[in-house]
Amino acid sequence: MTDREGARWVRGRTALTAFVVVTALAAGGVWFGQSSDRASAVDAAPKTSAVQDVKDDGKQSGGLPGVRDCGRGKPETKPHVITLTCEDAEMVATAITWRYYGEREALGVGVVQLERTDAGVGTDAGFPATFRLRDPERVGGELTFTGLEVTYEGSTPLGDTTEMYNLA
Repeated sequence: MTDREGARWVRGRTALTAFVVVTALAAGGVWFGQSSDRASAVDAAPKTSAVQDVKDDGKQSGGLPGVRDCGRGKPETKPHVITLTCEDAEMVATAITWRYYGEREALGVGVVQLERTDAGVGTDAGFPATFRLRDPERVGGELTFTGLEVTYEGSTPLGDTTEMYNLA
């Protein structure tokens, strides 16, 4: 009888080991599968150097406030790209889709692209975010949003969930 008990124990142990291995592989596959979904939003957005020269026609429509990139030029209504750090252009809001664009505020979603340069080696990172344009004022005779609130949907480049930018 000890031979049968030993054989059962080995079969049970083998089955348990197989179950653990299959479960671990399945969990790893799900984890890796989800990471590619998260990265797809970043992959779809243009990188910082690629979007520096991309602009819409810059025309304002219907008296709505626009955005002056880095406080210069004519205000652009519903911009797809907004430079966040004008001194070095390392942080750029890209692929912006506006869900609401009104006279007092505008709400949109997109990706904040960050170009990190450490010891001369540049790496790009993207962070999905929600954008809120606010505080419209007359600047140079044109109605312009002067504030931008960026709320990140996960990890953040600077550690803050929400960041405020002055666009004037």
